[in-house]
Amino acid sequence: MGSRRLEAETTAEAYLELLKDRGIDVFLGNAGTDFASLVEAFARFETESGRAPRPLVVPHEFVAVSMAHGYYAAGGRPAAVMVHVNVGTGNASTAIISASRANVPILMSAGRTPITEEGLPGARDLHIHWAQESFDQAAMLREYVKWDYELRTPVQLESVVDRAFELMHAEPRGPVYLTLPREVLAARPGSMTITSPSRRESRSERFPDPVRIDEAARILARAESPLVLVSAAGIDARAVAGLVELAEAGGIAVVEADPIYMNFSHRHDLHLGYNQSGTTNPSVGEADAILVIEADVPWYPALAKPAPGATIIHLGVDPFFSRYPMRSYPCDVPIAATPAAALPLLAEAVRRHADPQKVARRRERVAAEHRKRQATWEEMAVKQASASTMGFAWASRCIGAIVDDSTAVVNEYPLDRRFAPFTRPGSYFGSPHSSGLGFGLGAALGVKLARPDTTVIATVGDGAYFFGEPLSCLFVQRAHRLPLLTVIFNNQQWEAVKFGALAVHPAGAAKARGRFPLSELTPSPRFEEMAKTVDGYGERVESPGELPAALKRGLAAVREGRPAILNLLAQRNV
Repeated sequence: MGSRRLEAETTAEAYLELLKDRGIDVFLGNAGTDFASLVEAFARFETESGRAPRPLVVPHEFVAVSMAHGYYAAGGRPAAVMVHVNVGTGNASTAIISASRANVPILMSAGRTPITEEGLPGARDLHIHWAQESFDQAAMLREYVKWDYELRTPVQLESVVDRAFELMHAEPRGPVYLTLPREVLAARPGSMTITSPSRRESRSERFPDPVRIDEAARILARAESPLVLVSAAGIDARAVAGLVELAEAGGIAVVEADPIYMNFSHRHDLHLGYNQSGTTNPSVGEADAILVIEADVPWYPALAKPAPGATIIHLGVDPFFSRYPMRSYPCDVPIAATPAAALPLLAEAVRRHADPQKVARRRERVAAEHRKRQATWEEMAVKQASASTMGFAWASRCIGAIVDDSTAVVNEYPLDRRFAPFTRPGSYFGSPHSSGLGFGLGAALGVKLARPDTTVIATVGDGAYFFGEPLSCLFVQRAHRLPLLTVIFNNQQWEAVKFGALAVHPAGAAKARGRFPLSELTPSPRFEEMAKTVDGYGERVESPGELPAALKRGLAAVREGRPAILNLLAQRNV
């Protein structure tokens, strides 16, 4: 058992050194008066490289937490985030909901208004220190964090931090929340000895029940039309490889259900497309056995369901999504396991039980359907190339055409995966299913922070762009040298609000009048002009034929280190 001695002037110094020792390299801060001792500690560490995480100022809390989310998704390492007391926590809450639903670990912290009115370093000295106190500051996040605690004395610092780490990394993973009173951060702990490395390791893969694996393998091997529905397994590249192995072992078709990551190559001949939000892929109704992998919403029961006799298997670290208040999908065979661990075992079992000739026939049939669907999608996209108005399919196809091995896309809804093929793990990041709009811009910054040599493209709707705190994101791009190519699909509306009204009132007044109050975002701002505020590149694109060249100009600016914004005047259907 190793140990380290910390000689810290304040608890804040010891806290930062401890975070670094535990593997935190990045500290994303949106500061207030509660940060006083942290500001001093970071200043002292400026001449002592490596003792503390790298501090990055982020001018909005929602952006900071979204950055931490993208940072983990792209790099597999958590970041620390700290915001200003209860008001900063409120601003960050939407992003914490997203991280919780996506099982993303984040060390989320906030200051706490000073406890004492006088007598201690850090006691109250501003009018805000009374009004900002809450009876229970963590209450606003408690449903969405795995654990919350308030640091009460420097003596418990190591125990508290290690408790945070072991719980955020335990499956299913997720954010934790720590409050740090100003007096405690300002206290002088003197010499402190910590265990290094920590002996509170909790990261452990969940291996499946072998009986359930064999049962699932028999079902998939004997089925006539087996199907995989997958959403979030692709956060781990090993799971992607395991899914390919399984699909090929059984000649099993794969459909991505509102994918959050690249789970299975679009070009693979067993890929049959997507369950897009609000629709159901026809393969769902045709399957007689369905394996659901890390998919909270594999299909939409109100729109279409699997055949009544289809056998349903669910595989995931928490296959019942126990944090969701209500979810009623049938499950005949549950497999609680990490996909990266379970899929190779399931593939091996399928090979044992499968008839090679039957597998070959299934694969040939699925491959033919794959080619048919791909050709249909290509025809749809190319048809929009000659339209007078930019269409989402054409825009998606053009973006897909510029994605290479050094590019990643963070998509907050508008990019249609049918027309933009992704083939590599880590090349695509979608929006969490909690749908806190604005996630995409901050998450793209986090991806760029984790992988600085990657060209990152953020695709967002104009409605999401408003929510994403774009000026804060532009500041971060320039201040921290994290340039993005932001492509705005600008249809001058919150389209989901319009579709929701049509779904509930298909023959109502809004449809008859062609007006959807509270969904229309007109007149539309010239979003591209915002790039000028940080010496970036901006361009408004109206014609489909202009887009390929505009994308090249935007990429060139980003590769020069400048943020770029393309404002596409586009409609989903043209």
